[in-house]
Amino acid sequence: MPSFATLLCLTSLALTAAGATVSIVPPANQGTPDSGAATSNTSSTDPMTDTDTIITTASVVQQKSGAGADTPPDQPVSDTAITAVDGNITDARSLSRRFFPATLKRERSPDIAKRLLSGYTQLFSGTGTGPSDRDGAIEGTAYLTYTLVPNNTYNVDACLEFCNRVDRCVFANLYYEFNNELLDYVFSEHSNLKCVVYGDIHTAAEKTNLGGQQSIPPPAGLTYIQQSSGYGLNSLVEPTTPSGYELVFGPTNGANNAPGYMGFAFIDKYDVEACAKLCNSRDADPVGGACQYFNIWRALLNGVPTTYSCAMYYLPTDQSTAVNHGQGDLQVTYSRGYRRKSLLPDGGFEGYNGCSDFCFTESYENWFGTSQDGSLDATIFHYVLYAHTGHGVGLLGSAFGVDDFPGVLHPRNSLNTVAGKRYIITFFHQATFSGPALEANAFVQIYWNNVPVTIFQTGYEPWKFHSFVVTAAGGDVLMFRGGKAPSWSFIDDVYVFEMY
Repeated sequence: MPSFATLLCLTSLALTAAGATVSIVPPANQGTPDSGAATSNTSSTDPMTDTDTIITTASVVQQKSGAGADTPPDQPVSDTAITAVDGNITDARSLSRRFFPATLKRERSPDIAKRLLSGYTQLFSGTGTGPSDRDGAIEGTAYLTYTLVPNNTYNVDACLEFCNRVDRCVFANLYYEFNNELLDYVFSEHSNLKCVVYGDIHTAAEKTNLGGQQSIPPPAGLTYIQQSSGYGLNSLVEPTTPSGYELVFGPTNGANNAPGYMGFAFIDKYDVEACAKLCNSRDADPVGGACQYFNIWRALLNGVPTTYSCAMYYLPTDQSTAVNHGQGDLQVTYSRGYRRKSLLPDGGFEGYNGCSDFCFTESYENWFGTSQDGSLDATIFHYVLYAHTGHGVGLLGSAFGVDDFPGVLHPRNSLNTVAGKRYIITFFHQATFSGPALEANAFVQIYWNNVPVTIFQTGYEPWKFHSFVVTAAGGDVLMFRGGKAPSWSFIDDVYVFEMY
């Protein structure tokens, strides 16, 4: 192999003489990329949280419900539904199928059986059972299901025991419903004492279901409610961290106001797993890439639970940006932040710090390059001008332009994958350095356990997001092969995420 000094001299001459009309200074000589190529290393352009739209939508969304007059008891808890997306109120049922490619069936939390009846507090009482007494049932957020308990007595314990058996239940509304034909004559329980349970804590101010339906034909009266009381735990159920994520902060009373914002959705329950699925399935941002972080929080409007917000970001953040405590009558509560975990350490090549400005290497502690037939055909650069973000970036193709052989970039270690699980690999690629004509042959080929799985024949390409899905064998090996100088390919911001 020629010495480093020899390469410095010969490369610029060779590339200058290679064409009469084009003179290219290669990357290793700190050449300047094609002037027509836009760079992405401008964090100042990363969009901030659209707090105004989130707050405005929270003030108009309607997702309160309860046990309907004709709904049978003991129905399974419905899958979490979406009620708004990026400021648009939605048809929750159709969008839940669109956004959740995997069903959101729940496993019971392991600590459900440990809750005791003594853990509940009576939050409000009923108004009586006299002939003229009338009351209202709760219509609130995070409705789960209901049961009928024996009405030979006002059976509070049976209702709270039912709440204990329903995952995420933290509140029960117990009341009599009169003149309901289904309760009196059809349902096998033959009881009119309803126990309605919720995944959020409600107050007497939400007693808005006053009955008023003609269930039994006249001359029977309309349905009405009596003795509606409420019992709650001290807080919402502590959520389990979704697979593939880690808890960054929370719960607090501040939502994130941070860069890298991708949009938001409202969901009808405080459901961290559903929020993670929304982040996983969110379309990638063309500049920032895949969703890597979400912030879930509950909105209180005039002290009443109104909705559950899931804001998504391509840049992870933390509690330092959780500075939005609400506006006007809207208050942020139960705010938590979760970061998506990549199985690939240092996918942005930021661990290479061989200098303060410009330098490159064939390997360092996290990545190494392989030149099968040529010289320095896969390298890692520390240079802000070449990077998609930060200062580190991988290069495929002879760094000095002395050959047109492809190179291979490997993570230093195999990935901590689980056999049988699917993973999505995302990265940004750029092939613009030499201009459209000389970059025409640019390509990147992906190897998984030494087997080619996909190839991107990109040609001239400004920074662009790419992704592909693989199935793990366990302890898998990832490689990027490409570059045919002067058709150089830059690789940056590589992530390996668990699939939902």
